[in-house]
Amino acid sequence: MSDTAVTWRPSGSAGDEPGGLRERKKRQMRARLSATATRMFLERGFDDVRVTEIAEACGVSERTVFNYFPTKESLLLDRFDDTLTALRTALADPASGPLPAALGVLDTETRGLQAWLAQQPDPAAASATLRRFRELSISTAELRAHQHDMTDRLTTTVARLLADRAGVTAPEAHIAAVALVGLWRVQGASLQRHLGEHHPPEQLGVLVSADVRLAAALIEPMFRRFG
Repeated sequence: MSDTAVTWRPSGSAGDEPGGLRERKKRQMRARLSATATRMFLERGFDDVRVTEIAEACGVSERTVFNYFPTKESLLLDRFDDTLTALRTALADPASGPLPAALGVLDTETRGLQAWLAQQPDPAAASATLRRFRELSISTAELRAHQHDMTDRLTTTVARLLADRAGVTAPEAHIAAVALVGLWRVQGASLQRHLGEHHPPEQLGVLVSADVRLAAALIEPMFRRFG
């Protein structure tokens, strides 16, 4: 998604997640494949790296790579499904309005990034890597197209959830969904801007969250009818 969280969120540690040994190993392999692909793409460019090279670097077959990632693009932009799942769960909670629910997901993502940066031996170098990551994602035609498709999928899902939740018409729900998903664009653009200002991780999180909440305040009136 262009300018969204999934264009800059680093791959996390699969070993930190609960589950049996088999599931942990699958998460670890997925994280390894994505991290290896990201490193190679940043070093050489997206078009100049073949999936077979990524597979060889990880000691697996090309088929194994595609068992974990349906496309080459998803190797780099691998967090869309996380965002979709979290947002679907948050919007299903009747105790929370759609806008606070989305802000909760955004806050979790921002805190995760902030924590990741703070854990790096050289946060400044890590920030530079994140900026290059996003620049690659918006300068490569295939990645832009993939992000566009993912944004459409997320918007469609959110629109359906909003329509079911509030009993509004499909066009009205779609307009609200576009606005809600747009908060991820604000988050991504804010992050890119503030990363260039070399703030410490804790201040970076505060600044990005402030920008997101400013945008949320602007669209808040349209969500009053959604409860």
